[in-house]
Amino acid sequence: MHKHFIKPFLLSTLAVAVSLASLPISAQTVQPATQPDAAVAAGQRYDSANDIFHPIYGKRGMVASEQELATRVGLDILKQGGNAVDAAVGVGFALAVVLPNAGNIGGGGFMVLHDAKSGQDFTVDFREMAPIKASKDMYLDDKGNVVDGKSLYTHLAVGVPGTVAGMEYALKKWGSLPLKKVLAPAIKLAEEGIPVSLTLAKTLQTEKDTLGKWESSKKIFFKNGEPLAAGELLVQKDLAKSLKQIAQQGAEAFYRGDIAAKIVAEMEKHGGLISLEDMKNYQAVERQPIVGTYRGYKVVTMPPPSSGGVHLVQILNMLENYPLSEYGVNSAKAIHTLAETMKLAYADRSEYLGDPDFVKVPVKGLVSKDYAKSLIGGIKDNVAKPASDIKPGKPQPYESDQTTHYSVMDEKGNAVAVTYTLNTNFGTGIVAEGTGILLNNEMDDFSSKPGVANAYGLIGGESNAIAAKKRPLSSMTPTIVVKDAKPWLVTGSPGGARIITTVLQSILNTVDHGMNPAEAIVTPRVHHQWLPDELRVEEGLSPDTLTLLKDMGYSIKEKAPMGRIQIIQADADGFYGYSDPRNPDGKTLGY
Repeated sequence: MHKHFIKPFLLSTLAVAVSLASLPISAQTVQPATQPDAAVAAGQRYDSANDIFHPIYGKRGMVASEQELATRVGLDILKQGGNAVDAAVGVGFALAVVLPNAGNIGGGGFMVLHDAKSGQDFTVDFREMAPIKASKDMYLDDKGNVVDGKSLYTHLAVGVPGTVAGMEYALKKWGSLPLKKVLAPAIKLAEEGIPVSLTLAKTLQTEKDTLGKWESSKKIFFKNGEPLAAGELLVQKDLAKSLKQIAQQGAEAFYRGDIAAKIVAEMEKHGGLISLEDMKNYQAVERQPIVGTYRGYKVVTMPPPSSGGVHLVQILNMLENYPLSEYGVNSAKAIHTLAETMKLAYADRSEYLGDPDFVKVPVKGLVSKDYAKSLIGGIKDNVAKPASDIKPGKPQPYESDQTTHYSVMDEKGNAVAVTYTLNTNFGTGIVAEGTGILLNNEMDDFSSKPGVANAYGLIGGESNAIAAKKRPLSSMTPTIVVKDAKPWLVTGSPGGARIITTVLQSILNTVDHGMNPAEAIVTPRVHHQWLPDELRVEEGLSPDTLTLLKDMGYSIKEKAPMGRIQIIQADADGFYGYSDPRNPDGKTLGY
């Protein structure tokens, strides 16, 4: 979990948002924060006094990411005539430099995109894979117990990285610029260095012990025995060299060339499992998107091995049966409805979801509206159903906090949503010697032992057990919402187990509650994942609401903020977007 959230933000922005959002939409009239001329000058939207938080405006294209330097890379690519896919690939490589705790080329993820030329929607799975030598019980001791930390902070925790393959695949199929051009900005940032932000400095300090175990990591992120401080320069010469090799040779350099050899040498030196054969065999996979509908909108999202898309649509199918707009944002009744539907979906997640190349996932049944109606039959008004009374349902028939998300839209009608990760902050904390590349710890996203929770408290079953060449289950949920056959909303978030519900609430707030993108993601969030049986809430909810929920039987836990949405919404006159202020380094820019 990121531990760099800013407390004053919660005390002010979220509190204001919830106090206003809890009123009927027609009653949310307050003095605007910015006068019209000032708003336009700042590149912000100004509609009416109802817009408390103003999204960023752009007429021709927009990029939203968790790091301003990466956002500027994407925007420059759009300005130079590149399309949304070109920009997305450029941002992906740039984030590996400027957001090293989550951005990556040593991890993997998912891409959802709308191709304007064909009018079709696509997804690319570049999730990590288990090495050939991986086995079901590799993290258990001789008594059958999970060995603490073995699936997180050792060379055995590393899955075969997929980011480079995924980025190259997307660029070749839907992009318009050469890899060398879109990689150039990332190379320059790595070579010349970037000033460490206050947010990154705090994250480095938090993860000091993880990174400090490895000389290859300390060489990059430490100075005089301590993590780099805010304002100091982060220079990554080895990473720049690796990026240059990829720019010149493509993914071949990463999976078969010098970079692959160095990653394998790192594994062999420290008892890791990844071999040259593993690297050579890796491929990104194009999969059929999960497609649902919600109140007349088309929802396009990621299929397994993401659990996010399936359960996002499953929860939306259940919620479609309730008049959420009448309940009001974050009213006790609305939160009760959200929590009960969330529980049901997460119970199913524990049983059915896994890599579709290895297990039969009942996707058609899980996203069926009839199945959703059968599930909500057990929801009672004003009464929380104990998790112990909830079991995975029976859908018929059969047919993964330290992540980052970014969104891109262009004037041609292309839209891209990308969520990718190292898993926890800086992954294993291990830099492969001589590459500058941080290695993921995605193997923890498998079920090390069915019924035992992973780093995010998620319970998994046999469907997500470890197997050679298998991809671990993930919660990443990059999503595009389509209106009148055109991309209308691009959204996604990091946040581990909370990703699905965070993305869900960004959609509900725009569709049901008529919020603009800024208001939609500033509003406080709630989360329930079945087990543990607790309703997690962000700071800022009304004490009266919390009392009502406690009276219903909820165990309420106020914890750190959840997710960091990067959102863009298309309109007739351009694009409106916003970067979640839960991460102050995020930035949305349009032109």
